[in-house]
Amino acid sequence: MLAMAQCLSSDHEVVIFWDTPSDFEEITQRFQISLSHVTLAKNIFSRKVGLLERLFATKEYDVIIFLSDGSVPFVLSKKLLLHVQQPLHIRRNSLKDTIKLNRVYKIFCNSQYTKSFIQKQLAREVFVLYPPVALYPKDTEKENIILHVGRFRVKNVGVGDYKKQEVMVNAFKKMCEQGLRGWKFVLAVSIKDDDREKFEELRKAAAGLPIEFLVNKNNRELWELYNKAKIYWHASGYGENLEQHPEYAEHFGISTVEAMGAGAVPVVIHAGGQKEIVTNGKNGMLWRTLGELQKKTLQLMDDSVLLTNMSQAARKRAETFAGNRFCQEVKNLIV
Repeated sequence: MLAMAQCLSSDHEVVIFWDTPSDFEEITQRFQISLSHVTLAKNIFSRKVGLLERLFATKEYDVIIFLSDGSVPFVLSKKLLLHVQQPLHIRRNSLKDTIKLNRVYKIFCNSQYTKSFIQKQLAREVFVLYPPVALYPKDTEKENIILHVGRFRVKNVGVGDYKKQEVMVNAFKKMCEQGLRGWKFVLAVSIKDDDREKFEELRKAAAGLPIEFLVNKNNRELWELYNKAKIYWHASGYGENLEQHPEYAEHFGISTVEAMGAGAVPVVIHAGGQKEIVTNGKNGMLWRTLGELQKKTLQLMDDSVLLTNMSQAARKRAETFAGNRFCQEVKNLIV
């Protein structure tokens, strides 16, 4: 959403409805987004704001882009665009919901995976706007590193090991027990204080193995890792019933694209948005079982020509998600 604001602010007057202005600068620095031409305003979509106040405030806007949690707001702007970032249920249980949905100008999602669930529910056209991915590759000598980047446990999604870091640690441990030498598994994770105890349990379980945990690294430090890694692992959705809980799979996979942009070959689960990014056997490997994960990883480790060719193809594929593509697509959406 912030990247959309940045793009649109070059040609339009852009306002962001924000709860806590004090943390705004920290967020923009973290994601390296320039919003100097964007204005912050009171979050009129907060539950603390009444309907009449919201309606009065929205009347002055030509376009409002709303990040939906399943809800659709009543607004009086000329156009309302609904952005959906994960498979979820859009509320349409009443006449009121139907009226609100009918006033939505366009609905867009972050992947074909998300779109498939939303479009099926609403039986109307849904657009895909892939997230913007900034790539910072550089000519760095690759090391025998398998890399994973992601949050550690997200308790509010309804499943404990959401990113499946424990699953991957155990898979790498088994490879070491079966004779793998000369490789290291690096997990760069962001951790909240509430999850620190569980994280320390995982770190303790990996003691003595060539496994390294890096915590809360900034974007520059992450790109140093991407540029060194030869292989990238991702496993969100493994072992889950994705028919009942499609939200447990990766909705798109920005970290996978970033890794590919640095030439790390993705060996990622055949689920969610990962399937849209990786073409199996061409610019990476897709797997369904842990046995496949291990087998395909070893295949890359043992075949330097295959690894090099896939690394080059991965870089090329990542470039399709970068550049000015995002800004132009955002501007096309609001027309």
